[in-house]
Amino acid sequence: MAKRRPELVKDISVNRAVRAEVDSDFSMQDAMARDYANISALARLLVPRIARRMKVRVKDVQEVGVASALKRLRDAYAPGSPKVAKVIGASVVNVRTHVSRLSVEKTRKTLQTVSALLGDHQEDFIQVSESLSSITLIFDQRLHRKVRRTLAAAEVLDEGEECAAITVHSPKEIMNTPGCVSAFYDQLSRKDVNVEDTVSCYTDTIMVVGMKDASRAFEALTELVGEEQRKLAEEQA
Repeated sequence: MAKRRPELVKDISVNRAVRAEVDSDFSMQDAMARDYANISALARLLVPRIARRMKVRVKDVQEVGVASALKRLRDAYAPGSPKVAKVIGASVVNVRTHVSRLSVEKTRKTLQTVSALLGDHQEDFIQVSESLSSITLIFDQRLHRKVRRTLAAAEVLDEGEECAAITVHSPKEIMNTPGCVSAFYDQLSRKDVNVEDTVSCYTDTIMVVGMKDASRAFEALTELVGEEQRKLAEEQA
């Protein structure tokens, strides 16, 4: 038993190192999730990285061990359940460009001001989310000066213009189907799109991205929805 202990520790280290490398590479995650990854090729690619992460020589990392670790990881990156696929396939993606966001300190006065602001602009695009210490507003950029002026007395925590709001409108089943929202975020991450802010409102998931990423974000989410629609159509055929 004493002779096996170092080997067991080494195997665990390889598994952890492989998981860490895949977790940091969205293209690998996507390939494994969509089941088009060549495990042997990925293992060869990862061997030098695993050696650096484990601080050992490259020849000390066995390719077959890395491949085995990748195979064990397949389920972790597998597509979501049929329920998730159904919700995503029934979703609709919209994009609103030229959006601003403003985060301010949460106080009683700020809450009252924001409430009045919403009442005055019921027909405009304004989304509000709040945490224990802050309030974030996402709104049409043309209202930026007015919103900023209205909240002039509040402490501004963060501010951004030239953004876009990607809205995914889903069926009501999204409310009790875990994994749907994470699928949207994962898809954007795989496409290297940074989500600057996000708001969930009933069946709408709103993700704020920079204007430079607006087109790529819209295409990525549209691709995700289209892929699930195609799979559902094939199953029903």
